[in-house]
Amino acid sequence: MNWLKKSIEKGRMSAVYRIFLVVLDACCVNLCAFLALFIRYELNWERFLKSGIAADYTMGYVATIKEIALFNTIIALAIFALFRMYNSLWRYASINEFINIMISVFLSTAAYFLLIFGTYRRLPRSYFVIYAFLLLCFTVASRFSYRFLRQLYNSRVHGVGMRNTMIIGAGEAGNVVINELKMSTNLDSNICCIIDDNKAKHKTYIKGVKVIGGRECIADAVKKYNINEIIIAMPSAPKKDIKEIIEICQEVSVAQIKILPGVYQFVTGEAVVEKLRHVEIEDLLGREPVKTNLESVMSYVKNKVVLVTGGGGSIGSELCRQIAANKPKLLIIFDIYENNAYDIQQELLSKYPNMHLEVLIGSVRNTSRIDDVFKTFKPEIVYHAAAHKHVPLMEDSPNEAIKNNVFGTYKVALAAGKYNASKFVLISTDKAVNPTNIMGASKRICEMIIQGLDKRSNTDYVAVRFGNVLGSNGSVIPLFKKQIEAGGPVTVTDKRIIRYFMTIPEAVSLVLQAGVYAKGGEIFVLDMGEPVKIDDLARNLIRLSGYVPDEDIEIVYTGLRPGEKLYEEMLMDEENLKQTENELIHIGRPIEFDEEAFFDGLDDLYKAAYNEVCDMKEIVAKIVPTYHYKKSKKDDVKMSQNMVRFYETSRKENVK
Repeated sequence: MNWLKKSIEKGRMSAVYRIFLVVLDACCVNLCAFLALFIRYELNWERFLKSGIAADYTMGYVATIKEIALFNTIIALAIFALFRMYNSLWRYASINEFINIMISVFLSTAAYFLLIFGTYRRLPRSYFVIYAFLLLCFTVASRFSYRFLRQLYNSRVHGVGMRNTMIIGAGEAGNVVINELKMSTNLDSNICCIIDDNKAKHKTYIKGVKVIGGRECIADAVKKYNINEIIIAMPSAPKKDIKEIIEICQEVSVAQIKILPGVYQFVTGEAVVEKLRHVEIEDLLGREPVKTNLESVMSYVKNKVVLVTGGGGSIGSELCRQIAANKPKLLIIFDIYENNAYDIQQELLSKYPNMHLEVLIGSVRNTSRIDDVFKTFKPEIVYHAAAHKHVPLMEDSPNEAIKNNVFGTYKVALAAGKYNASKFVLISTDKAVNPTNIMGASKRICEMIIQGLDKRSNTDYVAVRFGNVLGSNGSVIPLFKKQIEAGGPVTVTDKRIIRYFMTIPEAVSLVLQAGVYAKGGEIFVLDMGEPVKIDDLARNLIRLSGYVPDEDIEIVYTGLRPGEKLYEEMLMDEENLKQTENELIHIGRPIEFDEEAFFDGLDDLYKAAYNEVCDMKEIVAKIVPTYHYKKSKKDDVKMSQNMVRFYETSRKENVK
């Protein structure tokens, strides 16, 4: 039984398994031939042995069956083979396999009949009807008994330790999931009930499991059946419906909630049970994922020299993955942090061993290093993802934010124009809109830089603006997960705070698509759906981890941090949206500003940043009119310390 199970589970029919079926069918054919005659003569042994022995017959019926047995067996097995009776995975047998069995039995019986009467032998006509019925029963039993024995074995092995499981979704996917769970020896699910919003399916049964009602029945069913596992099998359902169902499931505090990730796995025939995964926070966004025109992206990147700054970071590394999949002529990964750069290098070399890849270590602040990279490799497309992005840390180190974000961008953008890159794509943020922190203000200056340079160069400069990225380094989700693992508390700055969220692949697909649409000077904005309350995000993540908020894990509200807003905007008042071919990607109209004064101001900003001035925020506010900041106590302390240092330095110089 074990070798048979393993051969089937691995999805291949071994030679031993085929031989086993052939021998079994040969035995069944001959057994049915004699048993049919025995039944024809009312199970009377003497009449059976003497059947057909009369004055006008040269031999009895038993002797006829014996004489023709070898030929009948060969013909029957040949017909069975013709209808793939030895090439089907009977673990997944369905109505199609049953029809094949019926046709095979009918044809083999017809051939048997012709063989008998074609060789001038005789058997009762009713015999062939009985023979066909018996052969059908034996053949079906030999194929489908495996499934019965397997299910019986599973119930004995798992016994009382089985998980009480609820399936949500009574469609094709739900049917396949139920079948997989019933047949699997590795899973211990006792399927208690099915939920589906289609009222026509209520009170019906699938594989012996009742569809008890719609989503309004989930809470009661969990209590009634003592459910400790819920599987959502609705791969084609809208994201909004999935989000609502998950929220209902979380309210009833079920230990495990799993989901079939998408219709793709179902349609392509991949093993459904193996594709089940735990519900992730991304499932609670409540909107459809951003889709891009992959063909246009491929033609845009293919056979091009592409540079990704910050290529080892969360966004940068995903950019590298998707670019590598589209067959660039050369991919250059540029990052100051060698560990991240090494990780993405090894990943790409493993997946694309023949790809031309260069991994370079350096800082975007280093003018000579940047110039050398552009001079050596002549990148045609530049994705600028290198930046300091942590809001509270940059509030405490504003000069570093300006040095890295503003002038790192400026130097790379200038090099792109100098060496005739065709496209320069800046990774921006929604925090650049009416910024209240230095990180957002620095990104707004970056947007102004690319808008200004676009008019001075043949290079097409564009920016891509999006919200928070789930799971990126420094984002709120990894922080919450660490706090939950430590037993809490989970810290939320304010109960009212909301943010727009997207996944890393979505963010990168937007960036790639923006490069295709870019004509120069645009700011691309993603329609990110409804914003999410951070408090709800924290509570959902606690529930997904199997805990109860405020009971098992405490939530503590710490107050807004310096430079933090209750909500982020995607557009400034002056900007108007323009539709693109992708309905979820929009273009914000560039805001006019005095470019000459702006670039003159950059020179002063550069000197101020590298002179470590204490009033950097005030200087930035003069360049970015929409920047509104609140001076913190730390700023006052730093200013006092800088003044003391300045006074002491001046006094020493005077003494000299």
